[in-house]
Amino acid sequence: MNRNVVRLAIVAGLFCAWPSLASVILQYHHVSEDTPASTSVTPAQFAEQMAYLADNDFNVVPLNDVIDAVRQRQALPPKTVAITFDDGYQNVADNAHPILRRHQFPYTLFVSIAPIEQNYGEMLDWDALRALSREGATIANHSYAHDHLIRRLDGETQAAWLDRIEADIRQTEAIIEREIGYSVRQLAYPYGEFNQALRTRLANMDYVGIGQHSGAAGPYSSLTAIPRYPVAGPYADMSALKVKLHSLNMPVTKLEGEESQLVDRDRPTLTVTLAGDDVRTDALMCYIQGQGGKAPIWLDDHSFSIQADLPLPAGRSRYNCTAPSKTSGGYYWFSQPWVQARADGSWPEE
Repeated sequence: MNRNVVRLAIVAGLFCAWPSLASVILQYHHVSEDTPASTSVTPAQFAEQMAYLADNDFNVVPLNDVIDAVRQRQALPPKTVAITFDDGYQNVADNAHPILRRHQFPYTLFVSIAPIEQNYGEMLDWDALRALSREGATIANHSYAHDHLIRRLDGETQAAWLDRIEADIRQTEAIIEREIGYSVRQLAYPYGEFNQALRTRLANMDYVGIGQHSGAAGPYSSLTAIPRYPVAGPYADMSALKVKLHSLNMPVTKLEGEESQLVDRDRPTLTVTLAGDDVRTDALMCYIQGQGGKAPIWLDDHSFSIQADLPLPAGRSRYNCTAPSKTSGGYYWFSQPWVQARADGSWPEE
């Protein structure tokens, strides 16, 4: 973490016009009228969203371009967007791909191997994935069997758990490279779940880790916790999505208390330090999932803390913090994901 802080401090001195550095990554699962609403957009919604990007001159690029810009702390053109899908459902090929191809929009499809090998009817097979890859899709890693990667087996040590997960990721990547012909070394965490130990192991493997927590990506993003905006259910509303498409990379230079996996702290305190003076700190507001809005406590001109009033539930939750820019019409957006087991050590079925 210290290396990232140093790098980010350098970036803060090099880049003053933060609004031009942000990129938005969209995350989809299903594009269908017949799948669970919580993970779906309808074909009509998807067509409307892609038409909005095309009609309003968004710069839709491969996810690789966004990752490279984050890695090199370089600017991409304003209104840059990358499009991603998790899991590899057949309805992506049937309903989303023709729309994307019509607009000539590239996209990334994160796939797990076990559903393909087990011939699940709703999943794309290797022939279909190869065809999509030839027509603008990038195929990337979503783990072998879409397991909850942070969960240890009974009696498993942390060292054994990390070795098992590394083997899973490497095996998945090798199969993708064998079947598709390339390796991008990007892992979309299943369920968006990660912890600091997994992030460190991923960094040591020289992989990028991509989450499901909200926010624009940019020079202040960590390469092991790249944010994406999930687009499904209530988050597929076009008016809300427009705000996110114009969001900015919150200039976070330091986080304290950011360990995502909660153990013996169900009301985590998060302390955030920001760079520069473009953030309207007087208007910064945080939102605790399931508990509503809460104003942060400012510790000095650039640092604030936020803590839930009530215990967070077992499973996944988030703190989201947003603030308007002084120099553009967009909002800075930052999200911190949390995940925890039940008090007895068991996990919710999800």
